[in-house]
Amino acid sequence: MDILNIDKKLFALINAGVSNSPLDILMPALTSKGYFLLLPYMIYLVWTGFKGQKNNSPFDLTAAIWAIVISFGSFLITDWLVYEIKHLIMRVRPCDELEGVRLLVGCSKSYSMPSNHASNAFAVALPLFYLARQSTLSLMWRLYPFILAILVAFSRVYVGVHYPSDIIFGAMVGCAFSAALIFWYKRSLSRYKATPHKTIFGAALIVISLFRIYYILHGPMDLSADEAHYWEWSRRPDWSYYSKGPMIAYLIYIGTAVFGDNIFGIRIMAVLFSALSSIFIFKLAKSLYKDDRLALYSALLFQIIPLFAPFGVIFTIDSPFIFFWIISLYYFWESVKNNEKNYSKWLLAGVFIGLGLLTKYTMAFFLLSVFLFLFFSGKRYLLKTTLPYLTSMVSLLIFTPVIIWNFRHDWVTIKHTAGQAHVSEGLQLSLKSFFEFFGSQIGVITPVLFIMILYALFKTEALGQRTKEFFQSRFLIYFSVPVIAFFLLKSLHGKVQANWAMTGYITGIIAFARYFMASHAITPKPSIIRYPMLITGIAMALIVTSIAHYPSLINLSSKLDPSEKLRGWKELGKEVSVLYDSLSEKGHVLIFSDKYQVSSELAFYVKGHPRTYCINLSRRMNQYDLWPDMNSDAEIIKQRLKDNRVKINGIFVRAGNAEMPPEVAKSFEGFEKKLLQVCNNEQLLKEYSLFICYNFRGFKTIKPEKY
Repeated sequence: MDILNIDKKLFALINAGVSNSPLDILMPALTSKGYFLLLPYMIYLVWTGFKGQKNNSPFDLTAAIWAIVISFGSFLITDWLVYEIKHLIMRVRPCDELEGVRLLVGCSKSYSMPSNHASNAFAVALPLFYLARQSTLSLMWRLYPFILAILVAFSRVYVGVHYPSDIIFGAMVGCAFSAALIFWYKRSLSRYKATPHKTIFGAALIVISLFRIYYILHGPMDLSADEAHYWEWSRRPDWSYYSKGPMIAYLIYIGTAVFGDNIFGIRIMAVLFSALSSIFIFKLAKSLYKDDRLALYSALLFQIIPLFAPFGVIFTIDSPFIFFWIISLYYFWESVKNNEKNYSKWLLAGVFIGLGLLTKYTMAFFLLSVFLFLFFSGKRYLLKTTLPYLTSMVSLLIFTPVIIWNFRHDWVTIKHTAGQAHVSEGLQLSLKSFFEFFGSQIGVITPVLFIMILYALFKTEALGQRTKEFFQSRFLIYFSVPVIAFFLLKSLHGKVQANWAMTGYITGIIAFARYFMASHAITPKPSIIRYPMLITGIAMALIVTSIAHYPSLINLSSKLDPSEKLRGWKELGKEVSVLYDSLSEKGHVLIFSDKYQVSSELAFYVKGHPRTYCINLSRRMNQYDLWPDMNSDAEIIKQRLKDNRVKINGIFVRAGNAEMPPEVAKSFEGFEKKLLQVCNNEQLLKEYSLFICYNFRGFKTIKPEKY
């Protein structure tokens, strides 16, 4: 308490006790525009580095630029992390808490401790001071950023928006984060001299992963319907589920057990698996060609291609599935690249293939590719050994829980998969779905990279013959072409989703990097258009990936915006939470919808994460049909209360401006309708029909006819 009183007295002394007219003009200017005063210093620092380069000084132009880059990086990291710390401490600002404060600027709605201005100012000052120590700048010039940081920090108290302890703590935090970044930079610099490509890769992966964590916490995207649905699975652990294996539910269970039932707890796994995928692409490419540069290109290309980049943020089955495919590739290659019978690596390959099968059933294509590769690559003798069959048996053994679960549930997954594959429709030809799928592949890879990857795969075998890398070339081909070709042919039969063939592009990326980015050592006269196409393809991928993360950059309409499905759920959850609280005062409340996407999002975004239901109004079967329905839970509620007259109300949510279905209306004594419109920049984003239903009578469950 005494410390708090001292803090408030110091605040009053600075805010009012030392006030005068010149400072009343200077301090608000420093608070709002003080960073401009660093520009002359940075320009002079660059000039000093330029002169040092001519004189062979240790502090040259490169050193000056790096000092500024590290300073800017310190600012970005500190500004973000201090924001998170503020929301942990939640200290109220003096201008919101005390009376009689001389407020010379606006009083922000954010929390007070630590001060972002103070943290950022000192985070910027430390690298500029420390990394310029070998320059010809005088000590006073080097201290200039610190002097400016002190003035900016002091101004925050003077203008009435921070306590002195806020800026002291902020200065300490800013210096700590900045010192950590300087230490990492120096360590990376020393490692770069020994292993430049590994160092660049590691640094790039850390930066990408930090951005993704920031994006998860502060980006514009709500949970996708699939993420919310898989989170619902994780609340009911089982051996398997209706449409997929159990791996995604287990991983979300682990993430939320550690970090809580929030977006970060779910999506942090996406960041982890995307980073691990790149690491094993690097290891695979290096093991194939003994070339760190090629490995670097392949691993970073994976991170920027629009097909793969979103799965570093959005945690659906594809995030872990891609990883299990890549790590299986790595251990299978390690198993066959030499003629040794290394049982441990064959077993590891089987384990990861099995884990991939628990994630997504199309992992079975990996086993098909294994046998095609062994048969056509000159390793046919391995088919006469137990090794490939041992790998297959291990993977199937790990997959056994899914088989047992399906046996107990009338093989619903097989029926669902057959429905997705349009088996019941028989043999038919659909050019429309073929061109839709082909067009989607061009879109998710981007046109230039798509053409170049396919061309690289086409030329890979000839390149392998010329460079005595025939075995490596066949490996890239047989784990790519069969997958892509199958789904191209499948699209002639019916609709194929854009991401179904994604694993076929993994080795395609390595083939692309080998042919277009590392082939200068092989082809003495490269094509004139190769490098312009290469730059265009990479630039296009970066642009599309950036727009996918921030669609507002080009002001897409909601109809054209692919991220539209990931927005509006939070607002729906808030509105239903208000209705839920109001109805809960009158009795128990059932929350339900007729679509699993809406039911899952409601379960996540409604306050308290209540149990939700998905009723069947002649729709395809989903996981909700395998769980207890509203009738079962209503009976349990009544039995617990030992009163059959207890009233149970409900909130029924439908997408769009919809009418109340007669089947649902009969299940309650009465209902009211409320239309919720979610807008983004005055543009209608989504509509929901909310039906407040009174006195549940029981719903006549309809057995699903479609799987």
